[in-house]
Amino acid sequence: MKKIAISACLLGEKCRYDATDNYDAALLKKLEGVERIPFCPEDHAFGSPRPTMDLIQTQLGIKAISNLTGDDLSTPVEQYARDFFDEHADIDLFIGKDRSPSCGVCSAKLYDQEKNLISDKETGLMAKEAKIRGIRSLDAEDFVSTLR
Repeated sequence: MKKIAISACLLGEKCRYDATDNYDAALLKKLEGVERIPFCPEDHAFGSPRPTMDLIQTQLGIKAISNLTGDDLSTPVEQYARDFFDEHADIDLFIGKDRSPSCGVCSAKLYDQEKNLISDKETGLMAKEAKIRGIRSLDAEDFVSTLR
């Protein structure tokens, strides 16, 4: 049986920054018959609801920065991602929530330190770990559109 890591909010878990979900019935219909392994690094690290964060290009690389405090939130998200993929080493596919600074595969927004948009095609911190490990990775919107 295929094992698919999927952003928990897409399954209906209320783990978004505002404690809502991104339930996607069409996506779930396409995933019938596969094992779905939910993840949400931000909810795990910071709970829900929580302040938003953005990917910021810094001198030290791309970091997830809190929009409320300006703190670097990258470390707990990156640690969660490493632990998740270590625990689930047999993942066949990673489906991330598009535009998420953690889970977006090729749709996350990247800003400079003055909050000017640099790119809207970046990889979120958890999706980056999936790619590093060679796991096929897609944004949810791209996964659904490839099946039409």
